[in-house]
Amino acid sequence: MKSKLLTLLICCFGIQFLSAQTKAPENWFNLDQRADNVHGVSTEKAYKQNLKDMKSQTVIVAVIDSGIDTEHEDLRDVMWVNTDEIPGNGIDDDNNGYIDDIHGWNFIGGKNGNVDQDTYEVTRLYGKYKKKYENAAESSLSKKEKKEYAIYKKCKEEVESQLKDAEAQVAQMDATETMLMGALDELGKALDGKAITPESIEALDAADNQNLAIAKRIINRVFEGGDEVESIDAVKEDIMGQIEEGKEYYSGKLKYAYNTDFNPRTIVGDDYNNPYEKGYGNNEYEGPDAFHGTHVAGIIGAIRGNGIGMDGVADNVRIMSLRAVPNGDERDKDVANAIIYAVDNGARVINMSFGKGFSWNKQVVDKAVKYAKKKDVLLVHAAGNSSQDNDISDNFPTDFPAKKNGKLKKKAYPNWLEVGALSWKSGEDAPATFSNYGKKQVDLFAPGVAIYSTTPDNNYRNAQGTSMASPVVAGVAAVLMSYFPNLTAVQVKDILMSSTVKNSQKVKLPGGDGELTPFSELSVSGGVINVVTAVKKAKGVKGKRKVKTVSLNKA
Repeated sequence: MKSKLLTLLICCFGIQFLSAQTKAPENWFNLDQRADNVHGVSTEKAYKQNLKDMKSQTVIVAVIDSGIDTEHEDLRDVMWVNTDEIPGNGIDDDNNGYIDDIHGWNFIGGKNGNVDQDTYEVTRLYGKYKKKYENAAESSLSKKEKKEYAIYKKCKEEVESQLKDAEAQVAQMDATETMLMGALDELGKALDGKAITPESIEALDAADNQNLAIAKRIINRVFEGGDEVESIDAVKEDIMGQIEEGKEYYSGKLKYAYNTDFNPRTIVGDDYNNPYEKGYGNNEYEGPDAFHGTHVAGIIGAIRGNGIGMDGVADNVRIMSLRAVPNGDERDKDVANAIIYAVDNGARVINMSFGKGFSWNKQVVDKAVKYAKKKDVLLVHAAGNSSQDNDISDNFPTDFPAKKNGKLKKKAYPNWLEVGALSWKSGEDAPATFSNYGKKQVDLFAPGVAIYSTTPDNNYRNAQGTSMASPVVAGVAAVLMSYFPNLTAVQVKDILMSSTVKNSQKVKLPGGDGELTPFSELSVSGGVINVVTAVKKAKGVKGKRKVKTVSLNKA
C-alpha cells in the first residue's frame, strides 16, 4: 500500500522526499544485455564462460563509507582481517598507529563515541569566512581575500537558500498532515461503519466536499495498485510514517546540515586545524548508521553462490571497512587518512561512494591520491546524484589535482575512475534520472538504480544512486586484479574504459526536461562497464605489475 500512497502524495501534494518506481528484474546488475535483455554488467556470464577454470588471487578492496556491519551473514567471511593485531588487547601490535584495527578503522569516532550527524562542507566554509567577511567592503580586500570573499558569498547564498527551503518544506508537511488527516476523518464519518471497498468509496458523493474528494483519491489510488484497505487508521498510520520521514529529513537540514553552530568534531577529539594529523579515531567499524556502507560492500563482494541474500560482483575479495562518511559531508582530512590507511594495509582498490560541492582542503586529498598512484592502487568514485554536468559543476573529491593558486590542472590522475549511474531500463530511459554526467569528468556508467544488496542485521534492500554504481565498478576492477594479478591499476582502468559497451542511442539527459542527447556524450568512454568484454581485453594485455606474494594473514 505504501508505494501507492507515496505516488499520490508526490503527484497531488508536492511532497518530493520519496519516489515510487516500477520493479527492476532481480539481480539485474549482474545480468547480461543479450541473454537477459537488461543493461547489467554480465557478471554471471563471465564466471560461467570467460573465467571458468581460471585461478584467482585474493584482492583487498577498501570501502570508505559510513561503516559496515562486519558480522552480516553475507559479508563476515569476506571481511579483511588484520591478524597482525591481537583483538582487544589495547596495543598497537603491528605499529601502524592504530590500536586493534582488525577490520579497518573509524576516522569519525573517538574515545567518547562516534559522529553520526554532521554539517555540509558549504556550511563549514560559510562559518569559516562569516566572521571575517560578513561586514567587509570588497573594494578594500586584497587579491587573495577577494577569492575567499567570493567563496563566502557563494556559500552564504546556498546555505541561506537551503535553510529557507527546509523551513518551508517542514511547514508544508505540517499543513499537509493536517489536511490529509482531516480528509480521512471525514471519510470515516461518511462511511459510517461500512466496509472500505471500491464500491463503497465510489458511492460517496464528494461533489461539494473537498476533504472527502481528497480522501477518495487516496483510497482509490490504493485500490488501483491492487491493494486492500484494512481501515482508515491503517491508511493514516502509513501516511503519517511517510510525512514524519520527510519532516525528519528537512528538520535534519535545519538542525545539522546547514547549521553553522553545530560542531560534532569534538567527539573525535583531533586537532582539526592540522590536516595531516594521524592516529585519531577508533575501531568501531560499523558506527551508528551502517546502511550505506553495508549496501556498498555487498555489491562489491557479498559471498557468491551461498544460496542466501544476493551475490556480489567479485568472488575473491576481502572488504576493508574505513568509516569516514557521516550523515552530512565527509571531511577532506578523514578521506585522505582513509586512503593512506587503505594503501598502507594492502588494498588494491578503494571505493568512494560519496561527494560534495565544496572542498575545505583539496590539497590534502590530492596528496593521498598521489600516494595511492605511487603504490599502484585504483580509486573508484561516485559521480554524484544531482543530475548535473560535472564538467561545469564541482563534485569533490575530483581526479583533477589542484594547483597552489586553487586552479585545477587539466591532467587527471590515471588511477581514478569516476562513475555515473545506469537504470535497468532501455532506450531513452537508460541513464538514471538523478545521475551526474560529464564528457570530460565522468569516465563510464554502471548499474545504479534498484540495486538489491546487504543491509545491517542480516537484512537486504534495494537502494539507488551513483553510490551503488561505483561499487559495481570497484567489483569489476577487483575481478580483473584477482584473475590477472600482473595488471597495474592504470592498466585496469584503461581496460575498463576501452571495453565498455557502447550505446549509440539518444537518451534523456538527467535533470533535463525530456531533452535527448547521445548517451556517448555523457561520459569519457561513452559506454557501460562490462565484465565479459573487460576479461576478453585483459587476456590480451601484458601486465606491468610485479606480483608479490601476499601474506595470508593480510588477506
